[in-house]
Amino acid sequence: MEKVQGEMEIERWERSEEMSDAEKKVVQETWSRVYANCEDVGVSVLIRFFVNFPSAKQYFSQFKHMEDPLEMERSLQLRKHARRVMGAINSVVENIYDPEKVSSVLALVGKAHAVKHKVEPVYFKILSGVLLEVLEEEYANEFTPEMQRAWAKMKSLIYTHVTAAYKEVGWVQYPNSTMNPPVTAAVATAAGAAAK
Repeated sequence: MEKVQGEMEIERWERSEEMSDAEKKVVQETWSRVYANCEDVGVSVLIRFFVNFPSAKQYFSQFKHMEDPLEMERSLQLRKHARRVMGAINSVVENIYDPEKVSSVLALVGKAHAVKHKVEPVYFKILSGVLLEVLEEEYANEFTPEMQRAWAKMKSLIYTHVTAAYKEVGWVQYPNSTMNPPVTAAVATAAGAAAK
């Protein structure tokens, strides 16, 4: 597993803080508005993710060479993946009061990305941080400190369960990773910021 700001930072991040019922309700209420525009919000999240962290595109043969955000926005493959990402988050939000179901959904996501796609787990931390940024911008007038705390816990919950699945399958960083040291440093910096 890639080290991000030292092993202690990763361990701290992997323990999610328990969400209260009130926080779960806030997440569900917020999400119902977000999911009404699921494809558009998902596309916005992925475009920002790929523009700010272009090394993440290495895992997507269909659009890894796209540089222009407008081209990404028109990409049917990117839109399809945005719907899949938003659908997975929707499954978690819908089942937020059922910890076993949440764990099951995120284990499937984590295992598929570890085993089949060989995506480095740090990208989940970054992507969930980008999601939170987009939500804060799209819903600025209603994104209260209470909502920020609830969504920060949700982000942590997602990352915790996904990385647990990576550990379960014995994840190791693959030597053919195209992340070079300068990009890794940028990703580590962003992941550290996303943890806050």
